Amino acid sequence: MKIRVALIDMDGTLWNGSLDWPQIRREIGLPQDARPILHHLQGMPNEERVRGLRILNRHEVNGVKNGELIPGAHNLLRYIRGVGIKCALVTNNSRANVEEILTQHRLFFDLVLTRDDVAFKPNPEAFLKALERLNGCPEEAVVIGDSHLDLLAAHRAGIETVILVHTEAWMQPLLPQDVSFKQASGLSEVKTILTRLLD
Repeated sequence: MKIRVALIDMDGTLWNGSLDWPQIRREIGLPQDARPILHHLQGMPNEERVRGLRILNRHEVNGVKNGELIPGAHNLLRYIRGVGIKCALVTNNSRANVEEILTQHRLFFDLVLTRDDVAFKPNPEAFLKALERLNGCPEEAVVIGDSHLDLLAAHRAGIETVILVHTEAWMQPLLPQDVSFKQASGLSEVKTILTRLLD
């Protein structure tokens, strides 16, 4: 199998900000459904949307300050670069938070796309834009993420190769049953799966 581009999520995949997403939803006053928090906020009246964004941003900033790189992140990225695969970070987090983490932990990508740059997942725009910028196509891509948002965005972009890692228990029921993916218990297993795919 020829993989030329890896599209990698940040929160929950490479970075553990210890964010309690169900609690954040309760604090904003949102239902516990499959729609991203950002989708809900878009449809709110201005005052409620601003309040919700403040709550979300506060938690995300705390996640940057108090979070940690997930073990195996550097090793996985070195492996991907070493086998000649281009690597894009595609995240629903903000550009400011992402830059802080990348600088602090010396993480390097060929391309970084955040919610400030493109439509956020599960909209496929971020993946499609990344492939366009890196001269790849869906058939040559692998998505590495942790959530239903990554899986849905990949499916809608026509990307069939998806590896999910660290998927939290509350997310499991939100994963679409008719979309296939490979499950990994950690980033070292992601590397193992990638090696098998490439072989």
